[in-house]
Amino acid sequence: MNNSWTERWNDRYSNEEFAYGEEPNNYFKEQIEKLNTGTILFPAEGEGRNAVYAAKLGWTVSAFDISEEGKNKALKLAEASNVAIDYQVGELETLNYHTEQFDAIALIYAHFPAEIKSAIHKTLETYLRKDGIIIFEAFSKKHLEYLAINDKVGGPKDIESLFSIEEIQADFPNYEIIELQEKEIELNEGVFHNAKGSVIRFIGRKK
Repeated sequence: MNNSWTERWNDRYSNEEFAYGEEPNNYFKEQIEKLNTGTILFPAEGEGRNAVYAAKLGWTVSAFDISEEGKNKALKLAEASNVAIDYQVGELETLNYHTEQFDAIALIYAHFPAEIKSAIHKTLETYLRKDGIIIFEAFSKKHLEYLAINDKVGGPKDIESLFSIEEIQADFPNYEIIELQEKEIELNEGVFHNAKGSVIRFIGRKK
């Protein structure tokens, strides 16, 4: 991953204000509350809003991102919430997670560069135990139509970084699909996610 990608996220997270707010993503909140607590991993977790929420529910939380600024904000938010999270900074292949370590993985707007996104998904899913749950929400390829109308909704501007149902099926083939749909939603998260957008939502249980 190139330095400009890292710099972009460090720059976004360096402001005092939380880029996507301090409250958890609505879909994540709704889904995590249905599960028994255990161990959970948050890839590309940014400023920690979802990780901190899971920790408050009693989960043992691990998170990672390429942004040191994101980690700093996340740890501040955790401290303010009286919870602890394990937060690593770096690219996935440099981090020390291991096979079948987690009961759940939450991919919430985890838009990795197009050329590596599928490989990252395939690595991540090896860290999930049998019967473990993936919670996924991210922008769909149709989202470009919404960005053209209102760029306040945020999200990648290149179609290859966005997701389709078929890509999710290909990246997570060995899963019982609890939910997999493309949906128009209204986003209201911090500074960067505000307006209607198109997302893919996926809940899968590892077979």
